[in-house]
Amino acid sequence: MSSFAGILFAAKLKKEVVIIRLTKQEYKELYQKHSPASPSLINVPTAFLVGGGICALGQLLLTLYTRAGLEKTAASAAVSCTLIALGVILTAVRVFEHIAKHAGAGTLVPITGFANAVASTAIEFRDEGFVLGTAAKMFTIAGPVIVWGVSASVIYGVIYWLTQIL
Repeated sequence: MSSFAGILFAAKLKKEVVIIRLTKQEYKELYQKHSPASPSLINVPTAFLVGGGICALGQLLLTLYTRAGLEKTAASAAVSCTLIALGVILTAVRVFEHIAKHAGAGTLVPITGFANAVASTAIEFRDEGFVLGTAAKMFTIAGPVIVWGVSASVIYGVIYWLTQIL
């Protein structure tokens, strides 16, 4: 067995470390034996319907906000804020996790999934204090997204500026 093919597992047992060497094939068999089967015929349509439902709710809110007199830009911002608020509220009252349990990836529609990820992290670490618990852990999730968003917008802005002056 080559050193690359061997996968090591270590476990502490009464102050002893037990090392088990497995080949890739043995690991694959062990993984398949202990992994639950995913019922794709149920999961895929459910995720599609829930994700589509969230998007349809967003479209309904956009229509309601524009009919209420908001301009399209302001209505779009209001839809985003509403979906974020709904995601946070459903996370806080522990409903989002039940929806996600059955809907799976359908709840990962970017705005609601991101709101859930940030809110659930903040709730989970609230016992560690406001600064080092809630705020720090919340930005563990939000930080990369914010950095990517700011960086992408700067790059887009530079490209747009260059195309305008050329």
